[in-house]
Amino acid sequence: MPPESPLEEIVTESTFAGMLQAQGAVFVQLANVLDALPAEAWSKRFFYRLGSEADALESFLDDFGAKYNRAFTLTRELVASIRWISQAGISLRHFEGRFDSYGLTASLSPTDTTALRASLARVCSTLASDNRSLLRQLRTEYGRAGVVWANARLPDHLFADSGSRQRLPRNVDHEDLQDENQRIAEIASKYIAACSMLGELGQRAIEDPDERRRKLSIACREEQARVYEATVHNLQSAYDTYIKNTVIESRDARLPRLRGHLSGALHLLEAVTFLTHFVERHDQGVRDESADKVIGLLVPRNQMQDIILNELLHWANRLMQSGRPMAEELLPTYITLQELQVELPKNVRLHARPAALIVNIVAHHGTPVEMRVEGHRCNAGSILELLVAVGSHPEARVYVFRGDIHPLRDIGLLFESALGEDGIENLPAALAYLRNG
Repeated sequence: MPPESPLEEIVTESTFAGMLQAQGAVFVQLANVLDALPAEAWSKRFFYRLGSEADALESFLDDFGAKYNRAFTLTRELVASIRWISQAGISLRHFEGRFDSYGLTASLSPTDTTALRASLARVCSTLASDNRSLLRQLRTEYGRAGVVWANARLPDHLFADSGSRQRLPRNVDHEDLQDENQRIAEIASKYIAACSMLGELGQRAIEDPDERRRKLSIACREEQARVYEATVHNLQSAYDTYIKNTVIESRDARLPRLRGHLSGALHLLEAVTFLTHFVERHDQGVRDESADKVIGLLVPRNQMQDIILNELLHWANRLMQSGRPMAEELLPTYITLQELQVELPKNVRLHARPAALIVNIVAHHGTPVEMRVEGHRCNAGSILELLVAVGSHPEARVYVFRGDIHPLRDIGLLFESALGEDGIENLPAALAYLRNG
């Protein structure tokens, strides 16, 4: 019986050096091009190509366990760092290229417009310089590990920009959509909520490195950065699904402008996530200690945290807040405000469980609803406010709701169905989403 093959075969470091040289040949040729390029000349295409090549090379290194090998752990961390910084550069250069088409100058002052453009250019140049430092260190590390760094360069024509700003006519699905007014009202309402979320950061310029680090550790760890990014991304996706290229968008210039504010903020928040991930590798012991020390000298943590807080988060919040008056103006335009008076069914009380169903209805439709009881007004989308209002008037049987026709219709159905007290499974089909919540 033949002997079983080992699950893993050990590759000598000298053998792996040759494999790495072959696998990273294009990466090295690209690095040679970028090393000679001024930082301000690093376009989106350069960042994109570098990020893609670094991603492939990092995967190769991980497949062979380079992270856990003394000869190659720094190589792996340098490549990973280049990838994350390149991803941030892609987002910011993309924003630069689309700046004029986003219509931001209608909401931003000339001073803010100039300052934002300067911030984007400054940060992109810094990221390019940081990546160039990492690439040069990687070349040194290749030499130490016995990997040959060839002097060949990728041909320049691979990076040529067509420069075309021509577009085909936008006419796919160019028709009115069912309930599009409701969709616009929902997006406007959630835009305002996103503004409040970012506003709660209490974002301000912080020059002291220690104070800045403390602020970010509280307000913008990677998990939080991903929430900020996802919130804005979901809004933009909803806009593109239901509003983009529709007749109603072509008739209301405020709509594409609102999307421009979402898109600009999204690019900035993407960069926040990428760079926060890069910085937190210092804090979480992800890197080998010696590798972390080298990368920390090449790309100072304080510098990155300055960019994250004082440049990227600042302008993401500023863009969202400057679009807020437009969202507040859109909301009443596309909402059908009505009042609904309901009375509690016999032997039914408005306690926590049915109150939560009301809150879920408001959340489902995404537009604000006010509840009034005995002159007390509250936000029907807040379980806390709702319970305080009800608890302040325990004998009340009549409630008045004010908001868009869609959530009011479902609140009316809920009261007609004894607020779900006969069993949530017995709610009408129109409220099926409450059973899945």
